[in-house]
Amino acid sequence: MPVTGIAERHPFGVANGGLQVIIICEELGLPYVGKFIDITELKQPVFQSTNPNGRVPAIYDPNTDLTLWESGAIVTYLIEQYDTDHKLTITSFPEKHHLVQWQHYQSTGQGPYFGQAAWFLLYHSEPLESAKRRYAIETVRIISVIDKALDGREWLVGNKCTYADLAYVAWNASVGLFMQGQPEWKPEEFPNFLRWQQSMMDRPSVQKALSFTKEEEVKG
Repeated sequence: MPVTGIAERHPFGVANGGLQVIIICEELGLPYVGKFIDITELKQPVFQSTNPNGRVPAIYDPNTDLTLWESGAIVTYLIEQYDTDHKLTITSFPEKHHLVQWQHYQSTGQGPYFGQAAWFLLYHSEPLESAKRRYAIETVRIISVIDKALDGREWLVGNKCTYADLAYVAWNASVGLFMQGQPEWKPEEFPNFLRWQQSMMDRPSVQKALSFTKEEEVKG
């Protein structure tokens, strides 16, 4: 039976947290169906009965009767429950802890800072130059940390693409949009980051997830 995922409707398709979950489902060959939740519905009682925080994504897994929210928690669950062949994870020490480290860096670093940069650079109703500069600088700092970590290696941990790498790909894919024209953004300074991102973008799971624009398409 399929996992039922809930993703926010977004001008460019599925919001980034939902994309993380879809990519993992695709990589592991898990059947799933998606439901778009309009942003106006997120704080309504119907959705908050699923996620009291009023955010996406959230999933219901009929195999285990589990409802779960927060993208990082969902990915961890899917990996622990369904990645029995360790396709996207590493179980040896210390690599398994480094995977968690990089997953947390995404959820506490890349996600929040990229999100705030996108908001203030593209959507905020008044031009707050100090906020634009702060989050543009932080975006570049986050990328520079990753670029240095990837020096001399193809992936963040071990010698294969893991769930830790794939946690970053959706937000990475939009950085060129919200950072376009910003003086801090000089992508040529981060060749390792660009190579890594392209390697993930070439994966069929990522291409499929990023192609979704309609609810009826979100299934696997």
